[in-house]
Amino acid sequence: MIALKQKDTAASEHHSGSKPLDASTGFEVTEDFTRFNQKYDIFNRAIWDEEVRSERSRRFFESYFTDLAQFRKVEGFQHRDYALRNAAWYIADFTADLLEMTNDRKEGFLDTYTMFREGAARKTEATAAENSAEVKRAGAFLGADAIGICEYDERWVYTHNYSRQKLTDKEMDLPEDLTHVVVIVNEMDHQTIQTVPSALSGAATGQGYSRDIIAALSLTQYIRNLGYRAVASLNDTALSIPLAIQAGLGQYGRHGLLITPEFGPRVRIAKIFTDLPLIPDQPIDFGVTATCNICRRCSDGCPVKAIPDDAPKFETHDGISHLKGVKKWTVNAKQCFKFWVNQGTDCSICIRVCPYNKDYSKRFNRLLRWMLSNRWRRLALWLDAKLKYGERKTAGWWWRRIAGP
Repeated sequence: MIALKQKDTAASEHHSGSKPLDASTGFEVTEDFTRFNQKYDIFNRAIWDEEVRSERSRRFFESYFTDLAQFRKVEGFQHRDYALRNAAWYIADFTADLLEMTNDRKEGFLDTYTMFREGAARKTEATAAENSAEVKRAGAFLGADAIGICEYDERWVYTHNYSRQKLTDKEMDLPEDLTHVVVIVNEMDHQTIQTVPSALSGAATGQGYSRDIIAALSLTQYIRNLGYRAVASLNDTALSIPLAIQAGLGQYGRHGLLITPEFGPRVRIAKIFTDLPLIPDQPIDFGVTATCNICRRCSDGCPVKAIPDDAPKFETHDGISHLKGVKKWTVNAKQCFKFWVNQGTDCSICIRVCPYNKDYSKRFNRLLRWMLSNRWRRLALWLDAKLKYGERKTAGWWWRRIAGP
């Protein structure tokens, strides 16, 4: 789910409108575009907004402390499933909690990361082309599954951070003169996602974020060691998906998620803001928009119908939790989150059923991906349904498969 945002005060509004790059990314941005305030993220609203906050949402957040989770006898929601989910989330949660009480910084989710050594005083003399190639090589070594580069675009940067300790806005502390963004994606485990919805499947999300953190922090330190400034970010500070699309990592899907050629929508995203001279990558088009225009697998599969089944629009469901001034498919964040809290864990049904959610190490799946990029896409969608690619697996299947020889 994309938590999209809009500001509430005229003083904080910023109207940027369209840019030339939008033509190749598929964005349609109007002059009434409004940058977003992190306060209105649906997860933050669950802290302060009576329309979203509930006893169930409180228990949902508490379930990430395993002893407070409500185990069930049903497969996928048992003790072992929550134990693994919360273990997979441990690195993300641990780093987020380190400075929250002492410095009011929930790093990775509300604030950028600060846990770095001093970098080099002398800057590398490499060219922008050399820097770009070497950042990608270093990033792959340090744990990133895919890396792209784009220019800094203020439109996607939040107007304010948010403090859950004080329940107030915080001034954005990202330097304004950084020039580029290095965007990282890491794969979420395919087999685990096949068990959605389950507490077990939430382990894939946590593992994806934890791997993002390791890669992003390490690559940020590498850039600092080159003598340049670098700021590591996970879900905080800026909208990740528009930056990833601009960095050539994928396209926007009907379900509001980034769809990548390598892993489909099964990814988590991190980004590094830097002034290291770099060469931006170009946006890509491998047929996603054309496929999503005729595919309704995610909107049909969503239990609460939070995903639109019609054409992209400027209008939104709930004005304070969605981006204003961009024509797009917009998920109903409030309905989506309500389903999460009712089941006691995050939901990725839209990822599981997406025809791009496949193991592309297999030749036949690569053939289907190619078919989705051209006039054979309807046949590819038919085959995807006929072969039951998006069918749910049980948590028991997953545990037996992992434990087997």
